[in-house]
Amino acid sequence: MRFLQGNCIDKIKELDDNSIDCVVSSPPYFGLRDYGTATYEGGNPDCQHTINDGTYDPKKGTMVERPDRASDKKNCVKCGAKRIDEQFGLETTYQEYIANTVKVFETFKPKLKDTATIWWNVGDSYNNKPAGNKDLKKSSGLPNKKENLHKRKDNISKVLLKSLKEKDLMMIPNRVAIALQDAGWYIRSEIIWHKPNPMPESVRDRPTQCHEKIWLITKNKKYYYDADAVREPCQDETIRRMTLGNKGKVGKNKNSTGWKQLNHYWGSEQSVIDANKGRNRRNVWTITTKPFKSAHFATFPKDLIEPCIKAGCPEHGIVLDPFAGAGTTGIVAQSLNRQAILIELNPKYIEIAKNRINKEFGMFNENNNTIQAKTSTGIGTQRIR
Repeated sequence: MRFLQGNCIDKIKELDDNSIDCVVSSPPYFGLRDYGTATYEGGNPDCQHTINDGTYDPKKGTMVERPDRASDKKNCVKCGAKRIDEQFGLETTYQEYIANTVKVFETFKPKLKDTATIWWNVGDSYNNKPAGNKDLKKSSGLPNKKENLHKRKDNISKVLLKSLKEKDLMMIPNRVAIALQDAGWYIRSEIIWHKPNPMPESVRDRPTQCHEKIWLITKNKKYYYDADAVREPCQDETIRRMTLGNKGKVGKNKNSTGWKQLNHYWGSEQSVIDANKGRNRRNVWTITTKPFKSAHFATFPKDLIEPCIKAGCPEHGIVLDPFAGAGTTGIVAQSLNRQAILIELNPKYIEIAKNRINKEFGMFNENNNTIQAKTSTGIGTQRIR
């Protein structure tokens, strides 16, 4: 297992070409959270910087500061210090977020094997900005050339967001998929992650969100995919029909070619084998979210990553997560006898990931990329990359 700390664009460039079998990642969602990677320039060095004015707490009846919340503001609201951050997900507009996603894909494209698969989890959000902008020039909607650069960028951002009305669902996952498709990638499947235990929402004018999307993406039309590794059990009625045969009860279309073929198939030796093997995995996955008490509050469930790696990466292959967070992708890859490369901007999360690996597998040695793991015969050394 290999950890790389820094901006994912820069770190991906350090990887060998044609070396990655699979990418599994859940990048920061657009405008949702600040993961604490910013530095500040100027202002008061003793200030506890925040770029968010806060949110109203009805119990306290006051505004409570929320420095962990994403905001359009780029300066500290207390001392005016300039915020400097390379963080993905805090772009000014959703167009910039989508463009950065395409840039990440284009950066790791030469690093992928021709047979590689990408499993990209993208969440959605709602536009909380009022539609339109009175300050913009009525003629073209663009800022005046005499305006300073900072103001021009702010106004351009408002123009780009003007197409979305306040309270609009931003459709980020679909926009990302279409942009990648336009860039030449193959969108092979839209997987729905159904959450039986979603986060509660205090809304009364729409249903509560209980799903996210995972896109199965490839750079070629032929790629590695192990369907048998992720098959689902067949329904009881399907198993009965495939093992005992249909006995001619095929309904109105019993004389059609398709039903005749099924009559010959149901109850055959191959039908029994297929029934025991299970059916091809569907694209709606019901998986509960899992709590994680450490600092990272958007952890991938292991059960969500497992089928991605089983189906999309051969044994001993290399899995890349360019937004590793708390390292769940690496932990699942290791448990499935795959190797992992984890890239993370925040060094605190890398420490969290290493602690989790130490707890589950044994002590991780950074000098030679090995895990000192307990075995039935004592202490064994396992080489990982």
